[in-house]
Amino acid sequence: MGKIFYIMGKSSSGKDTIYKEMKKRHPQLRTIVPYTTRPIREGEKDGVEYFFTDDATLEKMQKEGRVIEVRSYHTRCGIWTYFTADDGQIDLEHWDYIMIGTLESYRALRKYFGESRMVPVYIEVEDGLRLMRALERERRQERPQYAEMCRRFLADCEDFSEENLRRAGIRKVFENNSLEECIGEIEKYIGV
Repeated sequence: MGKIFYIMGKSSSGKDTIYKEMKKRHPQLRTIVPYTTRPIREGEKDGVEYFFTDDATLEKMQKEGRVIEVRSYHTRCGIWTYFTADDGQIDLEHWDYIMIGTLESYRALRKYFGESRMVPVYIEVEDGLRLMRALERERRQERPQYAEMCRRFLADCEDFSEENLRRAGIRKVFENNSLEECIGEIEKYIGV
């Protein structure tokens, strides 16, 4: 019986770096690429971090009953929608997967696939360090969007509240103070 090891955490917690490193170290873990209507960021590749799509494609997939979960955010740059689709990527009878996303999408996937198939991997970093990382990342962008960075930072405090984590059944927290130590703890926890 396959599992989905689901990496999540507040923005700039290092979850993307951990996800990429886990993919590199454990190629036996397949990936599930979600979709988004937001613009592609510098350094991203279509079909790697996300499938970059449009509202028309989302509507078509919804009509076909292929959307597992969907969420939209009113950003300073417009409405950005993210979703996971039942598009042939997932075969839990034969494979284990690693995925990255939000607490909200984790809960929807857990409802869709069942609690026994979903393994939450929640990454945490002290807020001051996280804010510094977010600012450094935004400065490297061709057109920094500081207001959106701040919106995400504040929204994460609410989205990943203790109550929301408890409701989602998340009891284990991986502190990302040292990347290598954090990855080692995750590898031990998921048994790879």
